[in-house]
Amino acid sequence: MARKADKAMPERPACRREWIAMNAMEKATLKDLRKAAKQTQEGLAAALGVGQGAVSRLEKSDDMLLSTLRHYVECVGGRLEMVATFPDRPSLIINRKARK
Repeated sequence: MARKADKAMPERPACRREWIAMNAMEKATLKDLRKAAKQTQEGLAAALGVGQGAVSRLEKSDDMLLSTLRHYVECVGGRLEMVATFPDRPSLIINRKARK
């Protein structure tokens, strides 16, 4: 007999529970982020210091610099964090600055 996921979850290893939680996160496109922030492409373009066409291309792109993505996310009111997930250990937030 199959068990409900909420009953089986506590029995899973912590790293697996974390992986499941990370994969259950809501997913959104850049356009979704902009619309949720109630911004137009024109308004966001002004904040980014680019033209509206550049915002349109950015929202359609599947390859960009992290600095560009970070700036976009910050302009819509967010903070970008990069998370590395692994099948055999807990996820890690990647810190872009080296530790001393």
